[in-house]
Amino acid sequence: MKKKIMSVFGTRPEAIKMAPLIRAMQADPEIEPIVCLSGQHRSMLDQVLTAFGISAHFDLALMTGNQTLNGVASKVIASLDHVIAQVRPDRIVVHGDTTTASAAAIAAFNSRVPVAHVEAGLRTRDLQHPWPEEANRRVVDVVADLLFAPTRQSKSNLAAETLAGKVYVTGNTVIDALHSMVRRIEHNPPFCTSLDSRFRFINPMKHLVLVTGHRRENFGAGLANVCAALADIARRDDVQIVYPVHLNPNVLGPVRDALNGVRNVHLIEPQDYAGFIRLLQCATLVLTDSGGVQEEAPALGKPVLVMRDTTERPEAIEAGTVQLVGTRRDTIVGAVTYLLDDPDARAAFARRVNPYGDGRASQRIVAALAGRAFEEFAPPADVAPLAALA
Repeated sequence: MKKKIMSVFGTRPEAIKMAPLIRAMQADPEIEPIVCLSGQHRSMLDQVLTAFGISAHFDLALMTGNQTLNGVASKVIASLDHVIAQVRPDRIVVHGDTTTASAAAIAAFNSRVPVAHVEAGLRTRDLQHPWPEEANRRVVDVVADLLFAPTRQSKSNLAAETLAGKVYVTGNTVIDALHSMVRRIEHNPPFCTSLDSRFRFINPMKHLVLVTGHRRENFGAGLANVCAALADIARRDDVQIVYPVHLNPNVLGPVRDALNGVRNVHLIEPQDYAGFIRLLQCATLVLTDSGGVQEEAPALGKPVLVMRDTTERPEAIEAGTVQLVGTRRDTIVGAVTYLLDDPDARAAFARRVNPYGDGRASQRIVAALAGRAFEEFAPPADVAPLAALA
């Protein structure tokens, strides 16, 4: 009899990282995958599911305006009670560090359904940075009995906490998704052309600085500093800034107020996954506070400047693929200026090893879910960027 494995997620980043795993489960004869959406980021979520050909079995439809974290958590837990009773899953799989992930893990634990955590063991050891993500992922790791750590460092973090779950190093599924999309873009010229048609405003003769920013701890003064830094950088004649602005009003409003109409700054709508990966391919460097982008951009050989003071991905810092710049205006401007003016410094990022995966994380996780043996992920001594491999 097939094992019923129910995946629960609700945001675009979760969907990107869960999609290749769901596809791998669909192809496995020992697993019956069930997809349950909490549905906070409805339009952005649908874009990812469509791109990967995935349909949901359940949609909790929890998205409402200005809801609190406690409101989201309580709705997820209450709604999953009914779904769990109906499906009777053998296991629930959650990803990462969202409120949906922690609430779904608690709901499963309270229903005595085993929990698997994809991307387990990431730590900053500061509950306020990132907030509430650091607490969310710790909660999930406590109740999970299968912990899929992306790296050896994350496995070591879990070992130090003496948790009860079985830990496997799998690599990160975001690299699986990236491999899949890069192949599609590079080997389907009409598709690539259609993506490029969205970005006709990009001048190929100028450096492209790609920006993403949506972390709660940067709301307010932090985001204001970031916007001021971007305005400073945009004064250069050899630069264009492309910023797909998150729909959260705490991001969208301040960013538009500060940067709308600023020369060399393009504020665009959030892109679907294919569009964003195409922008990454075209970028000279990336400014972000996102976790996933710290893994995706280095795989394409792109320098990443992280607008945070801490990161749960220290492997990237150690490998030299990522640099922390915080949210100080002068620090951001200085770091971007240095990379734009020094092609050797940019090239050094591209030559570094990306420690986060080889495109086979989903296969390893499916093997573990099915109870089969597999070889854990270990980064090779040298990895060429996907841009060079395509």
